[in-house]
Amino acid sequence: MERDIRRDAVVEAVERVMPTVVNIATEEVVEVRDPLEHIFREFFDPYWRHRPPNTQYSVGSGVVIDEEGFVLTNFHVVSRARRIWVKFSDGREYEAERIVGTSFTDVALLRIKAKPGERFPAVKFAADDDLLLGETTLALGNPFGLGVSVTRGILSSKSRRPPAENQPLGMPDWLQTDAAINPGNSGGPLINLRGELIGINVAIYREGEGIGFAIPVKRITAALAEIYSPEWLEKLWFGARVRPGTQPLEVMSVQPESPADDAGLRVGDRVLEVAGQSPKTFIEFNRALLAHKKQEIPLVIEREGRRRTLKVRLLPEQAFFNTALIRKKLGLTVEEPTGAAASNLALAGATGLSITEVEPGSPAAQARLAPGMFITSIDGQPAHDVVAAAKTVYAKTKGQKCRLDLVIPSRRGPFLTLSPASVELTVR
Repeated sequence: MERDIRRDAVVEAVERVMPTVVNIATEEVVEVRDPLEHIFREFFDPYWRHRPPNTQYSVGSGVVIDEEGFVLTNFHVVSRARRIWVKFSDGREYEAERIVGTSFTDVALLRIKAKPGERFPAVKFAADDDLLLGETTLALGNPFGLGVSVTRGILSSKSRRPPAENQPLGMPDWLQTDAAINPGNSGGPLINLRGELIGINVAIYREGEGIGFAIPVKRITAALAEIYSPEWLEKLWFGARVRPGTQPLEVMSVQPESPADDAGLRVGDRVLEVAGQSPKTFIEFNRALLAHKKQEIPLVIEREGRRRTLKVRLLPEQAFFNTALIRKKLGLTVEEPTGAAASNLALAGATGLSITEVEPGSPAAQARLAPGMFITSIDGQPAHDVVAAAKTVYAKTKGQKCRLDLVIPSRRGPFLTLSPASVELTVR
């Protein structure tokens, strides 16, 4: 039978991925401020002005990344949603719940509220750095729930800035393509001709006609590994990350002194089994860890062609990430403020930690820190609690600089003055 000349690589890639693309709608939009406010307003405001209450507002697209119904999208697409629906191109519609997401990465993960045992087609991830300048790119979306739309272009530019800690993503981190990214396609997949996910559509550029941007798959996998983890979900420390989209799952990072490190897990290990189960996705992997969180968990891994069995036990984060770690690194003791200290900090419109003790001769003492001061952020990360602060400090090695933002109270007679300040400490 003669092959249909219309059925080229583009058509086949679209057919492969189309069933995984969904429209995302919400019944009520909550007004909030976030770093991508200008993008959200430019894209979506015209579509819900003067709309009657209790109606669904189409806010963007998403793509299924796991057969159990986990959907990847932009955080700015769902950050305002109280109730979320996803709609497939075949007309099926489901309510979904937001699992995790951060404005910092602009990545969010939803879960479809499906019937027990129901499965969904999922997109395949491309390798992290498998990008060719000039290769054909396809931007898919399901705008306004009317069905999948496709635009075609080339990869014009790769991410132009190396990954940096504590820095929100922006244009220098994104892929650039001339495949038109329409407002309703934000959150949908950018794919190659193999039908593999290479990015998530995020923005158009008004000053450059026909220019669109997407979060690259490397940033997506790093964000997913971080936000869907035992640490994020249940504050249990595992200390290793596996790369989403690989089979078998491959370990891409291991934290020093963590339970994973103590068990002997190493970067590059391929995970074959977790407690007797063979996880197909990073979601199944983390779910298996949490299902056995109260016991020693056997991991069967492959390293250099040989199978090995390791045993790991998850620990509560506060068992390691505590004020003792902060004191060890910086020479100061902190606590979460209560009573008058909490009231004083609230007067400054801030949240943070109280400094209760400073070790003589320590980096904190050299920076002239003193009891009674408040730490509001460390390296730009809010110091909400001791665990969060300790995790930020833990990432620093000896000799590195650590910037602390402070609120310093001073009293003159009956008046209390709260002054902002910043200092840099050298980690020991």
